[in-house]
Amino acid sequence: MMHVGHDENTRYYLEQDGKKWELHTTNEDKDLGVIVSSNLKVSRQCMTAANKVNRVLGMVNRQFRDLQKASVIILYKGFIRLHLEYAIQAWPPYLKKDIEYLEKVQRRATKLVKGTGSMPHDKRLHIAYSNSQLWRSED
Repeated sequence: MMHVGHDENTRYYLEQDGKKWELHTTNEDKDLGVIVSSNLKVSRQCMTAANKVNRVLGMVNRQFRDLQKASVIILYKGFIRLHLEYAIQAWPPYLKKDIEYLEKVQRRATKLVKGTGSMPHDKRLHIAYSNSQLWRSED
């Protein structure tokens, strides 16, 4: 059981067959892959999603060296974006720190394109989006 609001001292009980059990309280719960906290902030969900993506990026970086733009786009769509967009309607990031945390992961993904690792982020984005609509999410 999770309290949302101000009255956290209320105790709830379940009674069955003459026995009475107190329900335990929790500060966060995971349902359908979405972490809900008692303060209704999505920081934990953003952190979890970004950590998953960082692990996937590490695996991609170890397994594939010198990727061309088309290959990175396929890997991004198939393995990275889905973690960042999963159930985003339920936990849209609204705090600046959460948005920056997720954008940091996306910046790391653009560094996978061959020859762009040392370039500034805006130049990497220009290269990634130039002559290509493949990064669009309508696919």
